[in-house]
Amino acid sequence: MDNLHLASMDLAQLKALLAAWGEPGFRAGQVCAWLRKGARPQEMTNLPKALRQRLESLPYGGARIYDKRRSQKDGTVKYLFELEDGNLVEGVLMHYHYGNTLCISTQVGCRMGCAFCASTLEGCVRNLEPGEMLSFIHCASQDEPQADGSRTVTNIVLMGSGEPLDNYDNVLQFLRLVSAPAPEGMGISPRNISISTCGLVPQIWKFMEEAPHVTLSISLHAVDDESRSRIMPVNRRYGLSELLPAAKAYAEKTGRRVVFEYALIQGQNASKQDAARLAALLRGINCHVNLIPLNPVKERGLQGISRENAHQFAGWLTEKGVSATVRREMGADIEGACGQLRRRVLEARKGEDQP
Repeated sequence: MDNLHLASMDLAQLKALLAAWGEPGFRAGQVCAWLRKGARPQEMTNLPKALRQRLESLPYGGARIYDKRRSQKDGTVKYLFELEDGNLVEGVLMHYHYGNTLCISTQVGCRMGCAFCASTLEGCVRNLEPGEMLSFIHCASQDEPQADGSRTVTNIVLMGSGEPLDNYDNVLQFLRLVSAPAPEGMGISPRNISISTCGLVPQIWKFMEEAPHVTLSISLHAVDDESRSRIMPVNRRYGLSELLPAAKAYAEKTGRRVVFEYALIQGQNASKQDAARLAALLRGINCHVNLIPLNPVKERGLQGISRENAHQFAGWLTEKGVSATVRREMGADIEGACGQLRRRVLEARKGEDQP
């Protein structure tokens, strides 16, 4: 993990940096508190001008809003964030009765190759740093302030572009910073944070020991190894016989129910027989199944099923004793699926570069 960027530093790293500059110890806490608010050095008004200038000389590692689209159906906001090196990544702010959830990307692109996802089409460009992920929260909070002054982003899901556990160290640092109390962190409870993985089993075992006890979501999407390997290449390395025991252990270790994401794909995994096989597969695991009527991705040629049929599938699981719900459809009219908006902008840029 590269901690040269200011926005990614934790309190201990700032203490070491400022001590080397001959600054008193309390300055690190001041700088850290400002960074967790998304402030740039020149905005840190309780610091001496000379220190602000010195901090300004360091690479910051943040983001800005490049584009924004709001759903006319449900108010979901799709962000395209621009990083300081010009790369683009997506985020989605979703409004629920219990608060606002920000879906955050963890990589520029993705190398996992899942057949239903647009973010993997150009591969993985690079990992995101902790400060960049924190910047997404600051950007959304400044763009959508709450009238009563309360926190804009109350819940976080690491479920945007990229595989979080493929960017393990940076994601771990982000989780520590976002969940730690002030001044080091933003004070968002781990109970309000979810992380989604396609199934990197060794990292799951590490994660349950090293990370705050956030909710683990696993992209499952199939009921047997042959089917899953066809749509999720990671399964060829870590099959269901390794993945499911790791999921069970995570639930038992953390006391948190594991969520299995299951995208319902027409003609592939959405029959009554598939529901029965899924229920048998998950028996004995403290879990919940989140059913997703697949958002269409034109480059992939896959189609989801109707919401009516998705609720029928949920009923079949419930009859078998498996907790299941159909994910609320959000942002479909603004290309809410991972990677779609970024891909459209990249295609437009390529067109502009053509003679």
